[in-house]
Amino acid sequence: MGKVFDPSLIFEFIPILVKYLGVTLEILVASIIFGTIIGIAAAIPKLFHIPILKQIVTLYISFIRGTPIIIQLFLVFYGLPAVISIINIDITRMDALFFVIITYSLSNGAIFAEIFRGAISAVEFGQTEAAYSIGMTPFQNFTRIIFPQAIRVAFPNIANTVIGSLKDTSLAFTIGVMDMMGRGETLIAATAHALEVYIALSVVYYVVVLILEKGFKIFEKYTNRYQGTDATVA
Repeated sequence: MGKVFDPSLIFEFIPILVKYLGVTLEILVASIIFGTIIGIAAAIPKLFHIPILKQIVTLYISFIRGTPIIIQLFLVFYGLPAVISIINIDITRMDALFFVIITYSLSNGAIFAEIFRGAISAVEFGQTEAAYSIGMTPFQNFTRIIFPQAIRVAFPNIANTVIGSLKDTSLAFTIGVMDMMGRGETLIAATAHALEVYIALSVVYYVVVLILEKGFKIFEKYTNRYQGTDATVA
């Protein structure tokens, strides 16, 4: 049982926890960047129906969707060193942050793969045919026709994934990463004021989410700046 609730401690704990916000954001940014790369690579076999690769990607996405992130975290943390040891490479002493980033990148990659696939598929194929009919290359068609429309379709889901990933990073402490949640656990052990620590953590996470949501709204407004306007034909 913790000590008597002391609201003043919440304001003492917040600055302590914020010092470790950088680790949390490092995990988030790295996993989103690598997850985007993985997501694009995984979406291609499904978009173009590439044999074997499509089945492998489908299994990968299904596994990520069907298992909790904490299980994936432990599978990577304990499983990757075991697999790598087969070729006589020891990675057991690597920083736990390395395994966290791999886990969240793979998890985000599976989600992004479906988001990208769905968004690109939503763009009417007739526009691609029209682009080719006026001499556009496949690259020009993708960058000028498909991508601008697909990003508008995909962005709300991408934003939700980023926010969800931020909250999921709170599990990184389970394998020894000293992020905000990890520091919070040490504060609880040292002070026995668990409620105050968790309230402080919730405040910090909530503020970060509000900032992200504001940024996403600005970006979404920018990507939709030409939507709903009347085109003038000279």
